[in-house]
Parts: sequence; C-alpha cells; structure tokens
Amino acid sequence: MGDVLAGIQATWEFDTDSVLIRFERGIRTPRLFLSLRERRIPYAALSSVALTPGKRGTVVLHAVPRPGADPLLEAAAGQLKEGCDPYRLVLPAERETLAEYYADELRALLGPDASLPAERFLVTAPEAPMRFKAYDGRAGFDGSRVSFRWSWTGASSAKWKAGDQAFPVADLSGVEWRSPEAFEGYLRLVPRGACAGEPDSVVPSGPAPDARHAVRRLQADQDPAAVVFGLGYGPVHESLPFAAAVLESVRRTQSVPVATAPAGTGGGRRDPADIAERIRHLGDLHEAGLVTDEEFGAKKAELLAEL
Repeated sequence: MGDVLAGIQATWEFDTDSVLIRFERGIRTPRLFLSLRERRIPYAALSSVALTPGKRGTVVLHAVPRPGADPLLEAAAGQLKEGCDPYRLVLPAERETLAEYYADELRALLGPDASLPAERFLVTAPEAPMRFKAYDGRAGFDGSRVSFRWSWTGASSAKWKAGDQAFPVADLSGVEWRSPEAFEGYLRLVPRGACAGEPDSVVPSGPAPDARHAVRRLQADQDPAAVVFGLGYGPVHESLPFAAAVLESVRRTQSVPVATAPAGTGGGRRDPADIAERIRHLGDLHEAGLVTDEEFGAKKAELLAEL
C-alpha cells in the first residue's frame, strides 16, 4: 500500500507485507506505547479489522491479531485496558471515510489462515536485555536467562532462604503475568512440567506421584520463581514487555533439551558490602525466629562462599 495514516498517539505506515505502528511521544500517550516505541505487524498476524465509533468525536481503527501471533498480547492474556491496546488507532471523526478505506484495504490483505490461531509468534517481541524493579526484588533478562535478586526490605523470608534465583529459559514452559493494576499482581515463571494458570494444588497422598503433579503451587510472595508488584513497582510498561520477551524466548527454545542443573543462585564473585547486608538481614530473620539455627548457619556459609 505504501501509505501513512496518522492518528492520535500513533501513526500506521502500510508496507507490502506488514504495517509499521509508530507510537507518538506525548503527555497523554500511554507509557506502554512509549516503552514499545514502534511495532511491525505482518498482515499474516491479523485475524480481522474493524472500524467503530470512539469517544469524544473520534473513530477507532482496530486490527485484531490472531491468537498466538503476538507475544505481548499472549503475555497480557486479556488484561490490557482498552486505551493501552497497541492495535487500536484513534482518529478524528472527520477522517472516518479515510479510515474506512484503509480498513477495507487491510481486510483484503488478510491471509487464508486469518481465522485460525497462529502456530508460532509472528510479531517480534521486545528485545533483551531487560530489567525492572518489583516490590520484593529486581528482575533481569539477558535473552537466555531470567534472574531475580531479592530486596531486603520487601522479600519474604521464604525467598531469602531460597536465595537469589537464575532460570535458564530452556528450563521454563511459560510465564504468568498478572497486571499490577489488578489485586496482587505478579510475574511468575512456569517450569517445565507445570501448567501456567492452574489453581493452587495440594500434593496428592498415597504412592509417590509424578513429579509434574507433586509441585505445590505457592503464593507469589512465597514463590522463588515469582516477583510481586504493588505500590508503583512492576508497572505495566516495564513488566509486560519483560514478560513478552521471556515468553518469546521460551517458545523459541522449547525444543532444546532441559538443562540438568537446577535453577539457583548465579555464580561469580559478589560485592562484599552486598554480602554483609544480606548476612545482617539473615540475622534479623534468625532473631525473629523465622530462620532456624541450622538454616542460619547454612545460608551464612553459602553467602560467605560467594566472596
């Protein structure tokens, strides 16, 4: 098509096989759009196109992606507010005729599989490295490994006992993202053999169960494979692109054999001041009765070994 359609907060540039969405910088532009900056959407990733009336004298051109085509929307799992949907282009009502023309042009470009879920991601995920600050720690992703470093002010004693975590994406099957704008938001990594989104389960009694069903699902604030949001920590524009990037990497590497080494603390020498701070906090937990003498001694020795 080779045309450009400028709307409010975004501009769509139509190419032969895709549309490039450029998000405008502005005070009223959602921070998620500012974080994404631009996205190229192949026409093969779209399932339908609609033009509907908007608010306060506007119309909305809405391109709906196929299920499974966009890692960002797959990670969001329907939790994005309407105003933060990157596939909505808001235009002044006087441009409705022009918008209808482009809607028709886009519909003509939809592929034969438009009504079917995509077998793989067709839209590029945000690029690593990425990081953000959660309520109980810092999350980082370098493209092949996710790391959680706990905060001494926010992390639970269970997470401090477990220590900082590092998860190769080859050991994961998915990612759960619960919006920080909802109650008890979090980002949870799902290990292979577990099912994302399954409810809390109780370890079955009787003979030794299959390992996949023996894992008790923990609350996010107690789970070393999760970081929790809240009080301005883990905002959508930081945590959702992070989740999408991890999810895309997980899907891309799912054919790689699972690593035999368990996820745990990262290697390498640590800052002595950081080690001293963690030992001091561990001592506070010990004095409060939250850590036993044996746990205190073992964890202290582990921290000192990192020097």
